Amino acid sequence: MEGAVQGVGFRPFVYRVARDLGITGSVSNSPRGVLIEAEAESRRLASFRAIIEKELPPLASIDTWHETDIPPRGDDAFVIGPSGREGGRTALVLPDAATCPECIAELFDPRNRRYLYPFTNCTNCGPRFTIIERLPYDRRNTTMKSFGLCPECRAEYEDPANRRFHAQPNACFACGPGLALLDRAGRHIAEGAEALGRTADSLRRGEIISVKGLGGFHLMVDGRDDGAVNRLRRRKSREEKPFALLYPSIDAVRCDCIVSSLEERLLESVEAPIVLLEKRGDRGTPVASSVAPGNPFLGIMLPANPLHHILMRELGFPLVATSGNLSNEPIAIDDGDALERLGPIADLFLTHNRPIARHVDDSIVRVMAGREAILRRSRGYAPLPVLLEKESIPLLAVGGHMKNTVATAVGRSVFISQHIGDLETAEAHRAFERAVEHLEGLHDLKPRAVACDLHPNYLSTRCARASGRPVIAVQHHLAHVLACMAENHVDGPVLGVAWDGTGYGADGTVWGGEFLRVDGVSFRRIGRFRHFPLPGGEKAVREPRRSALGAIFAMNGGGAITAGHPVAEPFKDEEIRILLRSLERGLNAPLTSSAGRLFDAVSSLLGVRHISSYEGQAAMELEFAAHRFRGDDPGALPMPIAVEEDEFVVHWEEALRLIVDARRNGDDIDRLATAFHEGLVSAIVEVALRSGEKRVILTGGCFQNRILLEGAISALRRENLEPYWHRLIPPNDGGIALGQIVFAGKRLNAKE
Repeated sequence: MEGAVQGVGFRPFVYRVARDLGITGSVSNSPRGVLIEAEAESRRLASFRAIIEKELPPLASIDTWHETDIPPRGDDAFVIGPSGREGGRTALVLPDAATCPECIAELFDPRNRRYLYPFTNCTNCGPRFTIIERLPYDRRNTTMKSFGLCPECRAEYEDPANRRFHAQPNACFACGPGLALLDRAGRHIAEGAEALGRTADSLRRGEIISVKGLGGFHLMVDGRDDGAVNRLRRRKSREEKPFALLYPSIDAVRCDCIVSSLEERLLESVEAPIVLLEKRGDRGTPVASSVAPGNPFLGIMLPANPLHHILMRELGFPLVATSGNLSNEPIAIDDGDALERLGPIADLFLTHNRPIARHVDDSIVRVMAGREAILRRSRGYAPLPVLLEKESIPLLAVGGHMKNTVATAVGRSVFISQHIGDLETAEAHRAFERAVEHLEGLHDLKPRAVACDLHPNYLSTRCARASGRPVIAVQHHLAHVLACMAENHVDGPVLGVAWDGTGYGADGTVWGGEFLRVDGVSFRRIGRFRHFPLPGGEKAVREPRRSALGAIFAMNGGGAITAGHPVAEPFKDEEIRILLRSLERGLNAPLTSSAGRLFDAVSSLLGVRHISSYEGQAAMELEFAAHRFRGDDPGALPMPIAVEEDEFVVHWEEALRLIVDARRNGDDIDRLATAFHEGLVSAIVEVALRSGEKRVILTGGCFQNRILLEGAISALRRENLEPYWHRLIPPNDGGIALGQIVFAGKRLNAKE
């Protein structure tokens, strides 16, 4: 039996069902899942299976059930047997699960022996992925192996009727991990309850505390204290990017944000992600404006582990809880690393002595089009697999360069790693290598090939080529489309609308606004945005004003760009002269069809954002402007489509002319931002209708934009077309490893 059947109370559940039905035999863990040997007449065996399928424990699920007849052994009881070690490792490794209601009740019950114990857990909750070192999931194979069980915990661990039966992290004050408060030099200041109390006092005073959780360190500070939050920004070199907030309760969240029933369920789910919620506009909020400057949304999570529950019960106000890292680095997971990298940021360190096997960030989710969309897939979700329609040969995919994840194919399952991040630093490189090693090691995988991005200079691509294994390079936007098709179980042919910031194009240009017809392993680009140059190349990613300049230059040439032109406003005269000279000569000005860069250009032309302090900021703020619009129908900016060299080309020139004129006339920016989104939606629908494909895949980082995604879905449905979008994996580059696996598997199967 395969699926989520280890570490979830599945064996004691099977034991109790067998005992109640008078069935003999055994149940045991194996590297593939769970093995059940059951002996009884056929009627009781049928009831046994039916009850198991219908009444699973909360975290359990069954993907496959292999059944075979064996000769009866004449057992006189049903027992829970020792774990097997033979056979291929295909069992699911479960994500960490938020503290369950039973454990929370014990945590705050003064009569319970685990009262205020920061590491309480059971088979329904607690760490999994962050402590497991190898399969099968037994205590000896986790980072809890050095903590011997006290007699009371041992009795719970060995009692099939107890919810802590074989709960591998089971522990208490007498035998489990403990807390310590350290200063920046690593000196112990306090332990246990005193460490917690002093941490709470420091947070009340506005100090920055680095707190070790399940998958790494958070940096925490009072979310109401503007001075404290800005101090964290300065020390972390995080100028404007929003911080996440940890709230004490759903009632406290409702005071500051609009919360739908689905958003509430997500906040209180076992995954316990950060959920993007709209700020309330009908009342003031105690949250400091510096938490999410200029942003109508807050990223909010509820306590996901006992330590956070205790802190929140003690403090009662929202805390900034951001990843314990520097820019473009993975979060720290051990004390030495945290003290070295976070010492200049944190005033104190609240840590513990339970080792973390691998770093795992908080996941980020946004509700769009009536369902959850995962924008960062990590704690609570990784490494649960996406199931393919057919078995794949063993493969490794190394993802892209931004928002990196890696993936492995084992049978029908594609296991996708936790969020690794942008591969810009040596620390990120090491985290990438560890993620590959861990994912391969957990399932003892020997990949037949490595799939990677087509871009030759991505770190992930270079690592794939240095692996010594056969390499299959996959075009970036094709990987996006295939990933969305795989999670939606859609076969070709489809029209893939793949819009993002940057992708290595097959024609030598920078792609990012593509319409692809995909069928099996073959694809053809049938449409794109009109090209425009990016002055300064990669610098344009950080400076939307450069995208605006390149687009206006493509329309009119340099002669029309005078000092009074809106595109010239954010530049000094000398900067304009240098950039126009490079554009005229075609130097360091690659052509792009990127929708993401077009968003940047419009954001700058409207005066919304000229220089970004973090990736995607200009496009996000353009979405926020459209979100603010409360007027009547704004209309759609024109995006006419022409056929050029057998491709549909979306022309944005007239839209930009209207934007420039409207800006000069002082027209409403929010209305123009909305009209731009409407124009993009119209272009999607027109290309879809002219393509002749009924099924339309919406993928790529641009579809993290709720206005764009929901507008496209509604408009396509009005034309009786079938839109598909992401739910299980991110639409951004965090999802392309899945698409790489799909392409490589189909390519190799076709060859064989």
